[in-house]
Amino acid sequence: MRKPVMAGNWKMNKTRDEALEFIYAVSDKLPSASQLDSIICAPAIILRDLVKRKGDNLKIGAQNVHFAESGAYTGEISPMMLTSTGVEYVILGHSERRAYFNETDETVNLKIKAALANNLKPIVCCGESLEERESNATHDVLDRQINKAFEGIEGKDLENIIIAYEPIWAIGTGKVASAEMADEACGYIRSLIAKLYCPHCAEEIRILYGGSVSTKSVSELMAQPNIDGGLVGGASLKSDSFIELCHKAI
Repeated sequence: MRKPVMAGNWKMNKTRDEALEFIYAVSDKLPSASQLDSIICAPAIILRDLVKRKGDNLKIGAQNVHFAESGAYTGEISPMMLTSTGVEYVILGHSERRAYFNETDETVNLKIKAALANNLKPIVCCGESLEERESNATHDVLDRQINKAFEGIEGKDLENIIIAYEPIWAIGTGKVASAEMADEACGYIRSLIAKLYCPHCAEEIRILYGGSVSTKSVSELMAQPNIDGGLVGGASLKSDSFIELCHKAI
């Protein structure tokens, strides 16, 4: 059995005080860590504050990392810096990073390797645009993104990697892929992992759906055989909705 995951992506939201208020509100209300991996991925400036106050049933992650250990990369954050804060996870390859900050399949691959080398667990994002979906190119996009992302990654590392399927047209739009659509895409990603590695590896890796996931849609999505959780944006910003999402995930 794959343990379910509910990961909140706060994006560029919350001051330190707002973040701490959230953490105190959810700390004793989340499911046990043995039942669910509950994760909040927050802006880098408040990561250490959250790690120190998160409670036993919540894990903290970052939203990005650079692939270099150090150097003249003004404004960037190295994997060693993230590890030193105590975070466990990092989101890589989110469509907003690809669209606004020139993230490529190649840099995603480099970042995955750097994260793994520094004991960080990558949440690797992939997904197609509306134009690509409507032109039946979804599988082609997923082929390219998954094959590039996992180039040179060893099978033993898969236990520390989560994949998040996020159709770009559903992120922050209120549009949600039907549960069947989302499951088909997640199943296809699973088949790609089976080809790259082995059927057992594909069965073991956890694949999330992201894209306007809400407390109303999460139960149906979680009932699908290939969906192991959600990467949630807006619905993770309010403590009560995040708590509800986490409980519905199990």
